[in-house]
Amino acid sequence: MIILSVGMPRAGSGWYYNLTHDLATSSGGQDARQIRQQFHLQGILTEVNCNIGVLSPRRLLAVLAPSLLGNTFVIKAHAAPTPLALALLRRGWMRAAYIYRDPRDALLSAWENGQRAVERGAPNAFSHLTDFEASLNFMRQYVDISKAWLAKSTALHTRYEDLLKDYDSEVNRLVAYLQFDRQSQTVQGVVEKYRPEQARSEQKGMHFSKGKVGRFRQKLTPMQQQQLAEAFGDYLQAQGYDL
Repeated sequence: MIILSVGMPRAGSGWYYNLTHDLATSSGGQDARQIRQQFHLQGILTEVNCNIGVLSPRRLLAVLAPSLLGNTFVIKAHAAPTPLALALLRRGWMRAAYIYRDPRDALLSAWENGQRAVERGAPNAFSHLTDFEASLNFMRQYVDISKAWLAKSTALHTRYEDLLKDYDSEVNRLVAYLQFDRQSQTVQGVVEKYRPEQARSEQKGMHFSKGKVGRFRQKLTPMQQQQLAEAFGDYLQAQGYDL
C-alpha cells in the first residue's frame, strides 16, 4: 500500500513525513528510500523525503507497481488530489494523511526561508518569494489545495498547531488511521523520537526553523495582516483560526 504524507508547505510537512515513514517501517513497512532505489524511481520520488511532486497518472502508476508487489511505503507531496489519487484512496490502495497550518504563518515561514537561502548563496524552492505580494500569491494556491484535501473524508486531516499542542492525541489518530499497533514497542519508540522538542533539533529532512504559532502577528505589518484576512478569511474561519 502507498501511504501519502501530503501537506501545506512550511506546515511541518517534513516532520510529519518522517514521523509517518518511521511509523510505517516500525510496523512492517519498507523504507521509501530503498524502494526508490530498488525500483529505479529516482526520477519520480525526489529529494530526501521521496517527494512525488504532482499526483499525475504517470507518477502514481510508477509507485503503484512496487505497492502491488506487497510493499507498504510512505511518499511525500504538496500537490492537490487528482482523480486517480482519489480512486486509489477509495479502493484502499492508498492512504493519505494531510497536514496544514494557519496560512499566515506558513506564508511568513516560506518567505523568510527563501530569503535566508538567497543570503547563503543557495537558492531554494522559496527563493522567488522576494516580497509580500509574491508570497501571498504563492500561498493562495496552497490554500486552494488545502480546501481540496480537507473536503475529502477518505484522507486524515491534521492541523500543525494541534500536533504541536496535543502531540499524543494527534499521533494516536494517525496510528489508528494507518491501522498500526499503538502498543507496539517499536511504534512507541518512533512516537517518542518525533515529539516536537526532539524534531526541533534540525534533523535532516525535518524542515523545522522556528515553527512558532502566530508569529505572523509580530512580523507582518497591520496592512499585510489585513490583506491576509481578506484573502483567506473564509478558510481561516472554517478551520478555526482567529482572524
